[in-house]
Amino acid sequence: MEQRRPPEYIIEVFADQSSVKDVVRGILHTIFFHRFFPSIRPKTRDVLDLTLPVVEDVELETLIDQRTATLVRQLDTSSDMGARGTGVRGLMAVQFFEKKRRKAWFTKAEEEVCWEQWTLDVTLATPRTESERAKVRKAMEAMLLKAAMKIVTTVNREKDHIPPITTSEANPFPYQIIINPKGDGWGARMGLF
Repeated sequence: MEQRRPPEYIIEVFADQSSVKDVVRGILHTIFFHRFFPSIRPKTRDVLDLTLPVVEDVELETLIDQRTATLVRQLDTSSDMGARGTGVRGLMAVQFFEKKRRKAWFTKAEEEVCWEQWTLDVTLATPRTESERAKVRKAMEAMLLKAAMKIVTTVNREKDHIPPITTSEANPFPYQIIINPKGDGWGARMGLF
């Protein structure tokens, strides 16, 4: 039986060197605020004059910080290698899974099936003058507002694909954050690439 591809939502992210970490973290927290099912106490954080939701969960915050730092290092390395003029780009994907029982010969195994993916297409801006910095700042603020609104409208509109909660675990849907996802190969599904 062929599995359906999960819905993928792409968010364009544009940020300069000094703000990229906060912007990406803000967008990730906004996604998780709407798709993280354990009970949470709502918190907020200001990013570029915009107040965004924050999920206070130590494990999730650690994962977000680690993956964001990895992406920023990759963007820094790429920009140092001479790609500054073209705008350095990187991808980050957030995937949500459901655990499904799979019956095989004489065994019962669980597999994780992706039911939703958010892809952040991050472009690093490198302004050279003060006037360019001001323009980039305005563009980042507009992009962040657009991204937050896209997340909110998408999660409110696209609900039918969310699987039913069939477990009493604190978090019924495992998730992962991948830097530069490589597609649908077996290595990508296992988190090897």
